[in-house]
Amino acid sequence: MDYAKLTEVMRKLSLEAGARIMEIYEADDFDVKVKSDESPVTAADEAADALISAGLRAAFPDVMLVTEEQSATHSTRGDTFLIVDPLDGTKEFIHRRGDFTVNIALVEAGVPTRGVVYAPAKGRMFYTDASGQSVEETGDLALDTVGPLTPIKVSAADNAALMVVASKSHRDQATDDYISKYDVKDMKSAGSSLKFCLVATGEADLYPRLGRTMEWDTAAGHAVLSGAGGAVVRFDDLTPLGYGKDDYANPFFIAYAPTVDLKEA
Repeated sequence: MDYAKLTEVMRKLSLEAGARIMEIYEADDFDVKVKSDESPVTAADEAADALISAGLRAAFPDVMLVTEEQSATHSTRGDTFLIVDPLDGTKEFIHRRGDFTVNIALVEAGVPTRGVVYAPAKGRMFYTDASGQSVEETGDLALDTVGPLTPIKVSAADNAALMVVASKSHRDQATDDYISKYDVKDMKSAGSSLKFCLVATGEADLYPRLGRTMEWDTAAGHAVLSGAGGAVVRFDDLTPLGYGKDDYANPFFIAYAPTVDLKEA
């Protein structure tokens, strides 16, 4: 894989998709449909998916592609592939809360190694560079000009005063019970894959997810967190979270800075 080309393509496609999403987000109204799994989907999901998948197939025709909005891709199998969630946090989008992201990632041998997470409503973009180091790009986020890049790194966690981030739409008692095992200084609430990025930048130390997610929900954020020195493990046995599973469904997991003293379930 040409990682320099991949970084350029992922960045460009996420910005183009983000612009299309924001056109729909800022409209007076938009239709919301319900998919077979009862999750919502909007014109923004579909438009962003069409743009990203066409761009990836043109740039990397020999690499397997899995994308949330194309069910035909869910039957493909392999341990190396591109994986896309064109609009993660559709509920946040529908309620106009801004915590939604564009997610594109490369999985190699079952491990997310490269990715981009772009939050167009918040003007925040995180991605892995050609070397695998994660950065946050600031400035105008223009298509043709790369703005200032700041390498990001997970925190040196204080286990007596942890910062924890949890889901905005999927918080439950089981999550609260697990969090209660830690000495927590403060809690943040965020939607979509931004939670991985908050751990990656050191704005949070720990993100436990005790709920249903799919690989396209997590791969890009996982790659960004890994490139910042963080890790993602299964909740049940604390082994690394792997990708390319038969149904692309994730078990419960914990994303964290390695200096956190992890508690067992």
